[in-house]
Amino acid sequence: MAYRRTRLMEERLASNREKMLRAARRLVAEGGFRNAQIAAVAAEAGVSTGTIYRYFPSKAELYVEVLTAAVNNEIAILHEVIGARDNARAQLDAAVASFVRRALTGPNLAWAFIAEPAEAEVDAERIRARKRLGDVFKSVLKHGVASGEFPKQNLDASAACIVGAFTEALVGPIGPSRKSLRDKERLVGAICTFCLRAVGARE
Repeated sequence: MAYRRTRLMEERLASNREKMLRAARRLVAEGGFRNAQIAAVAAEAGVSTGTIYRYFPSKAELYVEVLTAAVNNEIAILHEVIGARDNARAQLDAAVASFVRRALTGPNLAWAFIAEPAEAEVDAERIRARKRLGDVFKSVLKHGVASGEFPKQNLDASAACIVGAFTEALVGPIGPSRKSLRDKERLVGAICTFCLRAVGARE
C-alpha cells in the first residue's frame, strides 16, 4: 500500500506541475513573460501562489521551464519538417519557413523565446536554445555539403549564422511595437532566400 500511495502522490505532483506549466505557457502566448507573473499563473492554474513557489523556487525558473518546453516542441517540429524532404535545399527552406510562420502566428510566445527582456537565467537558456536549433540546421548543412548541394563550409559557424539570421529578422515583426503585416509570406520568402544564399545553395 505504501508503494502505491507514493506512486499516486508522484503522479499527482507531476500533474500539478504540468498544469502550472500549461497555465504559464498560455499566459506567455497571450502577452509574453510580462503577462505571466506568479499571481497570474496561480490564478490561471487554479492554485495558490505558494503552491507555484513549491514547484518553482523563482519566477525565472518557471520561465526557463516554459522556454525549454517550447524549444523541445520546436525542435520536434523541425525534425518532422526536415524528415519529410529528401534534398538539403528543400529541407533548409522548409525548416526556416516553418519556424518563421509559427513565430508570426504566435508573436508573443516567439518574442519571449527570442528577445523579450528577462532574467539572466532566461537569457542563458536562450543561448542554449539557439545552440540546440543550430545543431538541427547543422545536420541539414552537413547533408547538403555531402550531396554537393552546398559548398564546403564551417558547419558550426554557418548553422549559428542561419539561426541568428532568421531570429534577428523576426525581432521587429514580432516585437511589442510590431505593425500588422499585409503579406507575411513575402517576409517568409525573403528570410528563406537569404538563408539559402548564405550557405551557397544553388538557385
